[in-house]
Amino acid sequence: MLNIADALHLWCRDARPFALATVVDVTGSAPLPVGTSVAVDADGNAVGSISGGCVEGAVYELCRQALRDRGAPQRAWFGYSDDDAFAVGLTCGGELDVLVQRVEPADRPHLAAALADVADGRPTAVAQVVDGPEELLGRMLHVDAAGDIRHGTLTGTVRREVGAQARGPLRAGRTARVEVGGDSATCPERLSVLVHVHASRPRMLIFGAVDFAAALSQAGRFLGYRVTVCDARPAFATRARFPHADDVVVDWPHRYLERAEVDARTAVCVLTHDAKFDIPLLRVALTLPVGYIGAMGSRRTHDERLRLLSEAGVTEEQLARLRSPIGLDLGARTPEETAVSITAEIVAAAGQGTGLPLSGLSGPIHRDRVLV
Repeated sequence: MLNIADALHLWCRDARPFALATVVDVTGSAPLPVGTSVAVDADGNAVGSISGGCVEGAVYELCRQALRDRGAPQRAWFGYSDDDAFAVGLTCGGELDVLVQRVEPADRPHLAAALADVADGRPTAVAQVVDGPEELLGRMLHVDAAGDIRHGTLTGTVRREVGAQARGPLRAGRTARVEVGGDSATCPERLSVLVHVHASRPRMLIFGAVDFAAALSQAGRFLGYRVTVCDARPAFATRARFPHADDVVVDWPHRYLERAEVDARTAVCVLTHDAKFDIPLLRVALTLPVGYIGAMGSRRTHDERLRLLSEAGVTEEQLARLRSPIGLDLGARTPEETAVSITAEIVAAAGQGTGLPLSGLSGPIHRDRVLV
């Protein structure tokens, strides 16, 4: 639902009832991920999309019906139609499981609070029960950036257990479906909960104020990263040379990284290929819980870098995390092409992709990510 947070925030502020249709499960190849929503208000205004177009009309009517009937939340399933690929179905061959429910903002201050967090740029999570006892279906819980339960329509042990399970996806910064309960000691009800997550932008830390860094900072920003360029040389690390970076820092790379805030979504890109910068920097980077560490350089530079890092006490297990030479084999030559090569590897690493052409593979195009 957070894909339409801005509109829902306004509707909640105005106490405007609406129907919410949310993708709660995906099988096979589908255009949009779990957690994507469409909402329709009482005047028939619609925001969002859950299929890229192929089932929007049917979902719109389900939302209008939910607004009229004021009944319990309902599940709807959409799959590929063999008889008519352009009828109500998914022409991509996937299947969508959708939860449709009426929302009265006055009865759900927790949702308004969570949407206010999103509007203010604060990390937040909304845990939504998408499978379980009918009386709990569609209920929600707001968990703030600190992992504290702030508001919600769940109570008792269910509230505590759902809140606890929501903290993992919130820390990872990814919307995810989690299974909760079924244990009399914690939560007797067996529930499936969709944790909608709004997190701060992931970080891309680029070390080395070179032309490749300028192109990479632009590509990183396009992908939604908060980009920092760092170099020890003040003549090169300037705002004028890196207009697309969020931050340009003059400091020794290893010293900056030691104090930087990083997490499992952070990408560290070392473009200096100068041992006096690289070795201290990579010694630090390879001890941190970041998602990607890549270093630029030739095969010879890579071999020498490994030797120096080993002599500096870096373990084989730590060295295995290093992606060097950085990027995928795209035949890149220019800084812009190289930036595509590097970001393609970062995307593949985050999504557990192969980096191979889809035309040469079989099976689902979209695969579930495993949370860290």
